[in-house]
Amino acid sequence: MTYFLFLVGFVVLIKGADFLVEGASSIAKKFKISNLVIGLTIVAFGTSAPELVVNIIAALEGKTELAFGNILGSNIANILLILGVSATICALTVKRNTVWIEIPLCLLAVLVVSAMANDALIDRVNLSIISRSEGLVLIGFFFVFLYYTINIARSNEGEIVEAVDQYSTTRSIIMVIIGLTGLILGGNWIVQGAVKMALTLGLSETLIGLTIVSVGTSLPELATSAMAAYRKESDIAIGNVVGSNIFNIFWILAISSILKPIELQPANNFDISALIFSNLLLFACLFIGKRHILDRWQGVMFLFVYAGYIAYLIKRG
Repeated sequence: MTYFLFLVGFVVLIKGADFLVEGASSIAKKFKISNLVIGLTIVAFGTSAPELVVNIIAALEGKTELAFGNILGSNIANILLILGVSATICALTVKRNTVWIEIPLCLLAVLVVSAMANDALIDRVNLSIISRSEGLVLIGFFFVFLYYTINIARSNEGEIVEAVDQYSTTRSIIMVIIGLTGLILGGNWIVQGAVKMALTLGLSETLIGLTIVSVGTSLPELATSAMAAYRKESDIAIGNVVGSNIFNIFWILAISSILKPIELQPANNFDISALIFSNLLLFACLFIGKRHILDRWQGVMFLFVYAGYIAYLIKRG
């Protein structure tokens, strides 16, 4: 039953996020809040809700290995798996701002976490943790990123923004309640299932977080980017991934470490290095072949690299 609920949990979690976003967006629309602001706040937070809820529950239950593995695994999957799939569907053209600001910001986020996660190496102490104070530092970075995003949005205010559906107040409130309930139930089932799976199979919670949980919570990003690539909307396909990666570290990992300081193991440095490599690979590919374009052959290469990484994790586990 635990394994069944673990699988059902992903469906409930993702649908809960959808209901929450639609209901909250509808309520915001009634208060005459613009589509642009709704997109930058409610929708942006909602699409990362699966990772956020799973990490909050894991942190509250003291399963910090699972929480950290989920963030690292999600970010690696976002670049190698999701961009790999998207670029295979359609070559992705990347804007100059994304190349020179947002992708380097993704790399900066990983480097900051790498420094925070290596107390034993840097300060010569016995324990490496991401503490509550370091979580507050990450939140500071997040607000800087949010300020940057709002300024970018204001400069593009003339562009067409997707309309937000507006429902009755009662229906909107019910959708929000259902969404929150789905997020909590689904997240709880996933965490419980992941912990039981790790104990039964003799695997670490980090490994389960890096693989099954991270891919499962990244399904909304996969669906969004793949569909955007199919419609040849490169900005959405790649922006969704880059924004999610920044959000995952500067917001979700920050909240998790504030709730419960995250203890790191030496093996985590390999996974951090894998994420740094993924960011550098993405940046380098935009200057190989067609400039600022992620081509189909590069997407296939990303998928092979991701398959190799997962194979190594399974062997390590």
